[in-house]
Amino acid sequence: MTLSFHSLGLSEARVRYLEKAGFASPTAIQAQAIPHLLSGRDVVGLAQTGTGKTAAFSLPILERIDLNSNAVQALVLTPTRELAIQVYQAIRNFSSEERRLHVLPIYGGQSIDIQIRRLQKGVQVVVGTPGRVLDLLSRGDLKLNKLSWLVLDEADEMLNMGFIQDVEKILAQAPAERQTAFFSATMEPSIRELAAKFLRSPITINVEQPKAAPAKINQVVYIVPRGWTKARSLQPILEMEDPESALIFVRTRKAAAELTRQLQAAGHSVDEYHGDLSQSQRERLLLRFRQRQVRWVVATDIAARGLHVDDLTHVINYDMPDSIDSYVHRIGRTGRAGKEGTAISLIHPLDKRKLRDIERHIRQRLEIGTIPTRAEIEARHLRKLQNQLREAIAGERIASFLPIVAQLSEEFEPHTIAAAALQMAYDQTRPSWMRVEQGFQDDPMDDSKPRISGNKSKPVKRSKSPVSSQQ
Repeated sequence: MTLSFHSLGLSEARVRYLEKAGFASPTAIQAQAIPHLLSGRDVVGLAQTGTGKTAAFSLPILERIDLNSNAVQALVLTPTRELAIQVYQAIRNFSSEERRLHVLPIYGGQSIDIQIRRLQKGVQVVVGTPGRVLDLLSRGDLKLNKLSWLVLDEADEMLNMGFIQDVEKILAQAPAERQTAFFSATMEPSIRELAAKFLRSPITINVEQPKAAPAKINQVVYIVPRGWTKARSLQPILEMEDPESALIFVRTRKAAAELTRQLQAAGHSVDEYHGDLSQSQRERLLLRFRQRQVRWVVATDIAARGLHVDDLTHVINYDMPDSIDSYVHRIGRTGRAGKEGTAISLIHPLDKRKLRDIERHIRQRLEIGTIPTRAEIEARHLRKLQNQLREAIAGERIASFLPIVAQLSEEFEPHTIAAAALQMAYDQTRPSWMRVEQGFQDDPMDDSKPRISGNKSKPVKRSKSPVSSQQ
């Protein structure tokens, strides 16, 4: 029997709106959490990102908000600004017909004076990051005396980012008579301790995730050759794959900046995304990435929490994550909605044990790839050019160029003209590092020739803004 939102105890008006918005049936976390939250129970919900957790806590909150009061009645804490905005937008979508409901996202990077003025006008739901919430509490501009709901979203990331003390301070200032919910992908010991301290007889909901990775994702592992750097190994892989859009995961902000610089110098459309960027810089980069003005983004795990792009073709683990669950979460950003995706991982020879752990967890054997040679990459680009040529022959614009061919035919053979045109096109489209006499050896294990260091031509000059990457 398929569950419906109506069977969970939501109001008729809410159910009608959800059906109108295209929400046919609840997800597992929604089906289990919503009835308990509506009944007043504290809840610890364990489920991966992308399983519908936001609706699981938002819908019960919206059912119980008193629209006649302008006091803050619900507070949702998130680890990042991106997630705060994402949750805010979701709540607004779930309540678009309730014009008296006021929801406010608060986070660093936006003018605190604007947020204070909004609070003074009256807000019923606040979604914010711990630092800015504490700041507004200490100023006396955010008051929690009427608070009925407190939600900790992505609790594991919140604590991994070092927010546990801030979270405890906020929980301690909230009224004791409140309903509290923690939602997390994993149940870390610190979360258990926090729940035991601040939640009242909570019910724990654990939505089991299938261990196997999605079947639509082609997972390939490249072992970094001995004596090579990861950056050197990645370059030919990217040239061979030529991702339409890609998220490249690194461990640190410094690594994100360095890899971005190297890829930009080689002529790629790429930019960096990490915690050092201002909110406006992040938002501009997200917009450019979604509009395909930037093809690839190098990001840290924490910064990428709120970064979701439709039709992402590739996920690349430049640095492998610490946990296997994080690996599954990362690669799950591609291959969505029935489409195929590719997940590429770079592993040093000493990390092969981690590879075996992943294979056991997802119950799949991962393909071990060989770093492409220069000849293989050239052959791929020639095949691509051949396909483009077939499309051009079948197109209508070819008629515009026939007079030029007729004129040149008086001096040269037709096949010579065609070959010259192909050479010109190929020289314009082949990888930048192939257009110079640079040392990418045919045998990846042969270290006798010089290494790739990017294009010898003048490197791309990077501005202070992270959204100025070469197109």
